[in-house]
Amino acid sequence: MKGALEASPVRNRLLLIGAALLFSTGGAAIKAATLTGWQVASFRSGVAALVLLIVLPEARRGWSWRLIPVSAAYAATLVLFVLATRLTTAANAIFLQSTAPLYLLLLGPWLLHEPVRRSDLIYVLAVAGGMVLLFRGTEQVLATAPDPHRGNLLGLASGLTWAFTVAGLRWLGRGGEGNAALAPVAAGNLVAFFVALPMALPVTRVSGADVAVILYLGIIQIGLAYVFVTRAIRHVPAFEATTVLLLEPVMNPIWAWMVQAERPGAWALAGGGVILSATLVNTWRQARGLRGRDYAPVGR
Repeated sequence: MKGALEASPVRNRLLLIGAALLFSTGGAAIKAATLTGWQVASFRSGVAALVLLIVLPEARRGWSWRLIPVSAAYAATLVLFVLATRLTTAANAIFLQSTAPLYLLLLGPWLLHEPVRRSDLIYVLAVAGGMVLLFRGTEQVLATAPDPHRGNLLGLASGLTWAFTVAGLRWLGRGGEGNAALAPVAAGNLVAFFVALPMALPVTRVSGADVAVILYLGIIQIGLAYVFVTRAIRHVPAFEATTVLLLEPVMNPIWAWMVQAERPGAWALAGGGVILSATLVNTWRQARGLRGRDYAPVGR
């Protein structure tokens, strides 16, 4: 009976949808806290690391020196994403992080010995065009986006560190580690907690609402979402899983608009649409066998 449930196509797809929706609430929740960006980044990751290590046995397996560079890249992604979200709009933060596949293509020949093909140039140009659109307009300073220029730069940096993370996960997978993603995710959250902690202290003021936000981000937005992904991802084709998980960058700015009344600019929406569309098309092309690689984004 348990095996039949785990193999249920409907159940696994619903779990992936649930994970994507939980991941997507990060922007609105991060903005809801009155704590500093460093405090949110540190405490969120600390709670998430505990949840992952306690709930998922896979997160406690396969720890070795090979985790160090991957965990460091993932920790940087976690911290940069929180800081970017606190400074710019949720839309810009998530769309700029979604440029990671562009860097991954450019880094592939160097890190993974994966050649760039001519057909990749269209994708590179499309994502680069989306980035230009994101930076094209002068973002209005908002209560929820007090320094959009600096936040955009941090969001761009998080896309680069996320590309290093994905490249590192591929490297671990080539080393034969089973379910190689979970140990670096847990370790990365631990690293993010400790690295951001000196900037997070002292905590001079914290409300009950802040505690609730941190617990939600660590337990639900990261912890429960990864439980869903872990249970479902092995039973869903890579292209379909990637497509479903693209709900995260789509829904992230919608939650911020609904909860924080934060409206992204037209240029940001246009740039994000170009980036996500290009990523979807490129993933579909890979799924048709034009390349032996895949890119399945997981929540940050």
